[in-house]
Amino acid sequence: MGPMAAFARDARSQPSTPSAMVRELLDIADYIANLRDAIALLRANELTRDRLPMVHEELGEVVAATAGATNSIMGNAEAILALPESPGYRAAVEAKIYDIFEACAFQDITGQRIAKVAEAMSQLEGRLSRFSSAVKARDAAGVDEAESTRRSRNEALLLNGPQVGGPATAQDAIDALFD
Repeated sequence: MGPMAAFARDARSQPSTPSAMVRELLDIADYIANLRDAIALLRANELTRDRLPMVHEELGEVVAATAGATNSIMGNAEAILALPESPGYRAAVEAKIYDIFEACAFQDITGQRIAKVAEAMSQLEGRLSRFSSAVKARDAAGVDEAESTRRSRNEALLLNGPQVGGPATAQDAIDALFD
């Protein structure tokens, strides 16, 4: 039985004196204050402002990267197929190229699944945002140490990792270092 059901039960069993009503109202006010504190600890505003959009963006980047890789593999495979005819060589290459084409079908399936997850996250973001607005939620004051530690660790591990929208340094610039 939830706290509000307990309040309703208590309200029916207590005499309706002014002091009992005031006590009950104070209990309800305490319950609401505790609920607001619990909502603040969820950091709903941070989730809708930072975390959920980042998830959506990262999933979109995964879809784009897999599509790009697949297109590159398939383009190269098609170029191999266009090689001049020679006995034995062409048959062996064709067999392998068709295997590559078949393997590249993963992108369509993973892209569809990731798109579903991204859509679900987008819906969650919208609902959480509407909920936060409806209850006038404010994030808890201070810094969530566990979240701060997790973010710092992830940033340190990804210092030279994937960049949203492509690499921070163009491949040509990296290649020029070796010239």
